[in-house]
Amino acid sequence: MKVIVTVVEKITSEAHIDIPDGLDESAIKQRIVDRYNTGQMSVDMNIFQVDFESISAQIVKEHSTKSA
Repeated sequence: MKVIVTVVEKITSEAHIDIPDGLDESAIKQRIVDRYNTGQMSVDMNIFQVDFESISAQIVKEHSTKSA
């Protein structure tokens, strides 16, 4: 018997990055978004928390092929 198990989790990652002093809120947000979109932030990301959302299982019926 085969069973397909699906687990849904919400993962929260955290990165500690350096941002130049003197930027306003809008410029800080833009710097963060730009780093994220270019993939530069992914090397700094660490899993901070994992929240379990749900788990489900589906039984897969296998068909045997018999030759006559």
